Amino acid sequence: MIREVKVENGIVRGVASADPRVTAFKGIPYAAPPVGKNRWRAPQPCPDWDGVLLAQEFAPISMQDQPGVGEDVYCKEWHVDPDIPMDEDCLYLNVWTPAKSADEKLPVLVWYFGGAFQWGYTAEMEFDGERLARRGIIVVSVNYRLAVMGFLAHPEITKENPDAPANFGLLDQQAGLHWVYRNIAAFGGDPERITIAGQSAGGGSTLQQLTCEANKDIVKGAVIFSGMINMDGMPGDIFNPLTLEEAEKKGEEFFKFMGVKSLEEARAMDAAKVRDLYGEFSPMTFDPDSPPQIDKKMFPITDGKNYMGNPLTLLEEGKYPDVPVITGYTSDEFTFGGVNIVEKSVKTSVAKAIESEKALGKTANFYCYCFNPSIPGEDNPGTFHSVDLWFWFESIQKCWRPFKGKHFDLARVMCNYFANFVKTGDPNGLDADGTEMQKWESYDAEKQNVFRLKED
Repeated sequence: MIREVKVENGIVRGVASADPRVTAFKGIPYAAPPVGKNRWRAPQPCPDWDGVLLAQEFAPISMQDQPGVGEDVYCKEWHVDPDIPMDEDCLYLNVWTPAKSADEKLPVLVWYFGGAFQWGYTAEMEFDGERLARRGIIVVSVNYRLAVMGFLAHPEITKENPDAPANFGLLDQQAGLHWVYRNIAAFGGDPERITIAGQSAGGGSTLQQLTCEANKDIVKGAVIFSGMINMDGMPGDIFNPLTLEEAEKKGEEFFKFMGVKSLEEARAMDAAKVRDLYGEFSPMTFDPDSPPQIDKKMFPITDGKNYMGNPLTLLEEGKYPDVPVITGYTSDEFTFGGVNIVEKSVKTSVAKAIESEKALGKTANFYCYCFNPSIPGEDNPGTFHSVDLWFWFESIQKCWRPFKGKHFDLARVMCNYFANFVKTGDPNGLDADGTEMQKWESYDAEKQNVFRLKED
């Protein structure tokens, strides 16, 4: 098995996973630490290191609210360690590879976590790449800057770096993707067979990277779990990006709130203090019947340089590579006024994208799903937003919920579909016992044939 790899900045040594046929490399730096003068700056080249870097533990997570201290379903589900290391120095990625040698040219999955661009990290239990890697693909998860550290805009920042004035979290994702393209062959991967994927804000990130001109020759497929979200003007729409000028005004407001008069002063402030002030500046309010009020939070914007518009609109207009796409939703997520807004936007946007594809002579398929099994637990949660992650990664055994054999069977099959798509651009294929899995037909806008993922 590959346990030690030479990448562009030095040598890294991984560790055997629970299944020793898979090697995990955790905490590989892909850019310079975004601290000091690099705070609120596009990711800079990673410095070389001497000797062998032990890539055997996850790196610190991005600056964010302390995870695991709430009582909501998400804290209970995943954020179980409130003492997890957190640091502004966070630009690291992880690799799970089943390759025995560097010449295998295995297909590659690059994963972006979700969390409304405010929270999340690659070390969450559900994102263990081992089960996917066992199916013959390489899995890479990329950490990136969040919230105020990742998405602040300000006139001084624009003046200093007009070619990369904002969207630092998205630029981190892009830098990680390009690092994979340059280095994954050393792990036994094929740089010409890269699929990008993510869920929720990670799905939105996947849309952003899919429609970004700088990635058009790298991305060969995309998986967008619960990330095609169009709130049709509802408050708190994080996928209807501000312009650079609008975001700069919000940044000026925040500098005043911080009590600083210059970018230099803001960069000198302790990162935890900046995070805490941002939390005070942008409180959230929740109503079960409407989206959360998060208008002061900072999200990806239209910067006029790297990210040119609403990625959902760009998709609908066919402004993305001719590559296959999986997208879908859970049956109970984001349902307001009796309408599942993700289901609505998936059906609307995919139909428009298919129409644009035909006009442009594109041929790649869309595959759409609805995740709708029973979900056990004393909280009777339904198929809430993100619960499907346990199934796609087949990490269900780590969950506290009393799942039964039928749920484990569904998780195995969903992980098969996911891995098959990364391998071939088509989710269909054989189950572990050699039998054909249920056929997942590509989406037809007239039939609206959404594939139902549920237990038998």
